[in-house]
Amino acid sequence: MPSSKSKEADLAALGARPFAHRGLHGGGIVENSRAAFAAAVAGGFGIELDVQLSGDGEAMVFHDHELDRLTGRNGRVADRTAAELGQIRVAGTDETIPTLGEALAVVAGAPLLIEVKAPDRHVQPLCGAVARALASYIGPVGVMSFNPEVPRWFGRAGDGPLRGLVVTEQGKGKWRGRIERNLALWRARPDFLACDIRDLPSETSAFARFEGRPVYTWTVRSDADRARAAEHADQIIFEQLSA
Repeated sequence: MPSSKSKEADLAALGARPFAHRGLHGGGIVENSRAAFAAAVAGGFGIELDVQLSGDGEAMVFHDHELDRLTGRNGRVADRTAAELGQIRVAGTDETIPTLGEALAVVAGAPLLIEVKAPDRHVQPLCGAVARALASYIGPVGVMSFNPEVPRWFGRAGDGPLRGLVVTEQGKGKWRGRIERNLALWRARPDFLACDIRDLPSETSAFARFEGRPVYTWTVRSDADRARAAEHADQIIFEQLSA
């Protein structure tokens, strides 16, 4: 297992640059695409991307569980094989849905946050697919999820990527939300948090930073968001900000 000093160095490397949310997209470049990742690398940014499981057990880089918003196709990502998904064009472009391995080849060692879209406690198939894809990746990387079972799985698997918990307080009652967050933190034992910018400042983020756990914040889209993040977080996950 890594020492506390090596983990501190790994966290510093991971959070050294702002993260482009789903890659650097817009202006004809679609989210979570090879072009978006190449643009982020060219801009000197880290990258945040989303993964979910194909029907045959591959980690696919795509945000929504349903295909329709970005592809015009019906059905779920989980109902198609990786080969089938790899033939679907995205948002009227020549881009197709990449596997995580294909995305990693473009990312080329940039700091990387992987949000694992695992909807229930049965996280092993997707987490295992992510771990296999990351086996040869050289670069700072963190895996994170709203689902605390994801960072818990990676923690129990042993020496692996840094682990994060994604947190939002939106739509939560005060007491119910606090209980859920505390339980999730206890289950996840994360190395870092990814907090909703709308919640900052918050007790959860302040306590994490007090304990020495970095707080990244999403999704930063304005100068006001950037100013809030500068005061209450350690790094931003951004869209539509100039370099």
